[in-house]
Amino acid sequence: MMKVGKLRTHRLGIAAGLMAALAAGASLAPMAMAQKVNITPPAGAPMSFADLIERVSPAVVSVQVTTEIKVAARDGAFDQFRGLPGFDEYEDQFGDKKEGEGEDEGAPETDREGNALGSGFFIRQDGYIVTNHHVVENAREVTVTLKGGEQLEAEIVGSDEQTDLAVLKVKKSGSYPYVDFATKNKPRVGDWVVAVGNPFGLGGTATAGIVSADGRELLGGNYNDFIQIDAPINRGNSGGPTFNLNGEVIGVNTMIFSDTGGGSVGIGFAIEANAVKQISETLIKNGKVVRGWLGVEIQSMSQRLADAWSLKTPTGAIVRSVTAGGPAEAGGIRRGDVIIAVNGDDVKDNRHLTQRVGSLLAGTTNNFKVIRDGKEQIVRVTVRARDDKALASTDLDPKRANMKPPKAGPDDVKVAGGSIRALSAEEVAKFDVGAAGAGLIVVAVEPRGALAHADIYPGDAILEINNKAVKTPKDYQDAIAAAIASGKKDVVARVGCGNQQRCGDLTVLRPIEVAPAR
Repeated sequence: MMKVGKLRTHRLGIAAGLMAALAAGASLAPMAMAQKVNITPPAGAPMSFADLIERVSPAVVSVQVTTEIKVAARDGAFDQFRGLPGFDEYEDQFGDKKEGEGEDEGAPETDREGNALGSGFFIRQDGYIVTNHHVVENAREVTVTLKGGEQLEAEIVGSDEQTDLAVLKVKKSGSYPYVDFATKNKPRVGDWVVAVGNPFGLGGTATAGIVSADGRELLGGNYNDFIQIDAPINRGNSGGPTFNLNGEVIGVNTMIFSDTGGGSVGIGFAIEANAVKQISETLIKNGKVVRGWLGVEIQSMSQRLADAWSLKTPTGAIVRSVTAGGPAEAGGIRRGDVIIAVNGDDVKDNRHLTQRVGSLLAGTTNNFKVIRDGKEQIVRVTVRARDDKALASTDLDPKRANMKPPKAGPDDVKVAGGSIRALSAEEVAKFDVGAAGAGLIVVAVEPRGALAHADIYPGDAILEINNKAVKTPKDYQDAIAAAIASGKKDVVARVGCGNQQRCGDLTVLRPIEVAPAR
């Protein structure tokens, strides 16, 4: 109110000044008109969202889910408290489980019923609804409530955990109001948005804000680009739509950032409309999403890596390793290739490549543009179906379990930032070095030295320098000396780790000196 009052006083002051000027016979100056234009609301700023909300809200529904999961049977003494905030932590701390005992290990299982609330919206006239996977996960029954209060039973057409999207269909036939996706123009930072949903189970509610960021990368979101909005999103908004001022869906509200674990603090995330449209259409057609699998481990290009390899731009995804027997190996992709495009579409980084490959149909042959030895070429690869469970359950080779840090010895060679030596027979078995056994073990690292700055630590294995295998300390020194002689400040080292967490990582190493060979 204070702001409005000041604006009104300012306008009255201008009016009084104009009256005095006209009374004195003065002419109206152009500056007065310019001042009037300055107080006009910016283009695109709505005076009210009421018309928009009235138009789109009939397509938005509340989703009520009855869940059923298998849990270990208990004595039931505390069942009335289970599910309350903090109870799980209390039970873990004060329960009667013995130290080292598994969670109800060996106890019989029983079904436990629960409830979940979320939001959704019609995307087709014949009753198909988009919501989040986590809203309907483990669902036994699903009911949707329309704006007018009518409740309808719905069935799950398909659900995709990787993108956290699901499609429902109401069982009652009819013609339902629906909304379209904004797939032609991506929203810009600063654009107005309106989120409609069912926060805290209160029923249809709308909040407004702006797009505060785009292209967000979030943990576990390898197949999504998230739009960040500051329109308040709370529990129960999950699966609901966020609209632009044209009434088109720009995204599906999926998660919030909250330092309390509760309500919104003004940072919400929505899955981008193009991805939602593609996944929902696939779920309607097939009931599931079968992603393409390439069979590589990758990392993003950086400016320093690009400079070290004399590449024009720091874009693309570097192939760190190729899965034996996988599609990439069969198609001819090699370790060290930089994938810069798929079927003519540029690849920005490793996450973008994951999204592009995940959108390919299993069994199709696709063109991958790669940079190999500084030259571009096309490699044709037939991708296969991705089995996420099989890939996630792959155990690490026990031979590559963590070993004790290497000890200093007479064969160590001093280099810039530390010391190295050739791999022992045990270390050859530990690292992925191939039949030739090429590689060097890092014995010592100097604080603030070249190795430390490259995040290389004692026990790491340096397998390659600038895509060339190094088997002896002299190979390492010669490779660095050659790079320096050609005017390079940096070299690219491929690093292996016994626990496989960084195996094949490429890192930029800037040697400040080259020790003479011994």
